[in-house]
Amino acid sequence: MSIAPQLRNLNIDLPACPSTLVKLSLLMAEEDSSIDQLAALIETDMALSSAVVRTVNSALFGLLKRVETVHEGIRYLGMAQVAGLTYEIGLRGAFPPSPLLQNIWDRAGVRGLAMGRIARQLDVDPWQAHTSGLFAETGRAVLYAYDRQRYQELDNEQSDESLLCAAEIEAFGVSHSALGAALCQSWGLSRDVADSVRARPNGREQWAQERPGVQKLLTIGAAVDALLLNPTTSADPDAIWQELEPVAQQVGLHFQAFQLATMRVCERLNIPQGEG
Repeated sequence: MSIAPQLRNLNIDLPACPSTLVKLSLLMAEEDSSIDQLAALIETDMALSSAVVRTVNSALFGLLKRVETVHEGIRYLGMAQVAGLTYEIGLRGAFPPSPLLQNIWDRAGVRGLAMGRIARQLDVDPWQAHTSGLFAETGRAVLYAYDRQRYQELDNEQSDESLLCAAEIEAFGVSHSALGAALCQSWGLSRDVADSVRARPNGREQWAQERPGVQKLLTIGAAVDALLLNPTTSADPDAIWQELEPVAQQVGLHFQAFQLATMRVCERLNIPQGEG
């Protein structure tokens, strides 16, 4: 089946990255970037700055003291979390609102936050982990914006992500994982993040073909999805850990540290591991 002309060149249907986020991506790539630089950049966009402060004060973060500025938010949460949160707000604003997309963004927010916090305890780049989780399903938003009715039908028919990708290729000539990876690249995110989004729906036996950094992002993401976002699998955490132990060891993650970090994050987010 031929690819639709609008999708053959993947850049055509990808929303442009807001200029503030382009600069943010460049800033986060610098090893010596500072809290002051990040806060000053976000605060150049008043609407974005206000949304970041409002979200930092939400119940999800559980801060004991209300913050009044982006700078305060960074002091309490760290640069990676606030930068990831800023990207999340930018992503939400780049697509039309709908119940399907609201569900995607809600999952993305929890996934990105959890992955970033877990990564920080495992000596994995927390900014890459946060954005990997945040952008994991963004290709679905691209396809939905392209053809709402047709994509809603596909989403209703397929609950398994690998089967959904196959159905997307049949219907549109491209999968959401490929589009999500292209969006990561066009928004200035790292190659590891883009490749983790592309490889995410593949079987875990195929993850071994990816670079070590990508494999770690995929494994952390798999744990978060299974324990926090999937009500079917999260009811049996012991089975999840039994399945993830050899995967973690294969990619170079110390399993006990990985398990403990994930459990800590579940508790901090106040999301029981047996619920979605």
